[in-house]
Amino acid sequence: MNFPFLKNIQPIYLYLISILAFVLANIIREKNPFLYGISLAIGLIFFLLGLYSRIAKK
Repeated sequence: MNFPFLKNIQPIYLYLISILAFVLANIIREKNPFLYGISLAIGLIFFLLGLYSRIAKK
């Protein structure tokens, strides 16, 4: 998986997207369990991408 546009994004923006996904997951937790799981997964993926991006740039 080679996504060149992800290499140019600063890690702070990826962390911010993951935080927003976690907040959204917390809001919709009771109403829709399926979207809750998807939002958690998206948050985790963006967090790991930010972490990887930060480590790779050093």
